[in-house]
Order: sequence, then C-alpha cells, then structure tokens
Amino acid sequence: MKRKLLNILTVSAIITTIGFLMDGDIKEPSMAMRFTEFFAMMTMLFLAISAIYLPAHSLTKKLQRVR
Repeated sequence: MKRKLLNILTVSAIITTIGFLMDGDIKEPSMAMRFTEFFAMMTMLFLAISAIYLPAHSLTKKLQRVR
C-alpha cells in the first residue's frame, strides 16, 4: 500500500510540476504563495487520483477472486 501511495504521489508531483511550468498566468511575487499553490495543487491531484485508483484497484481485485 505504501508503494502505491508513493507512486500516486510521484505522478501527482510530476503532473503538478508540468502544469506549473506550462501555466501562462503571471506568477505571484511571493515565494510562500508559489509554494502554497504548488503543494495545494499536488494535494488535490493526489486525492483525486487516490479516490479513483484505490477503489477501482480494490474492486478489480475482488472481482478476480470471485472468478
């Protein structure tokens, strides 16, 4: 389980970094605000990916046991 969560965290960090670099908006002058935006987006992506992947993985595992 730890490995899956670490992989999800890594994917969300990569997607967040790519999105942050491709963003065309004017950047905030404050470094604290930049880090806050970055980690907030990474957290939201982590939660969204986890909410989709983990139940789907659990369901497919249970369905394979039934067969």
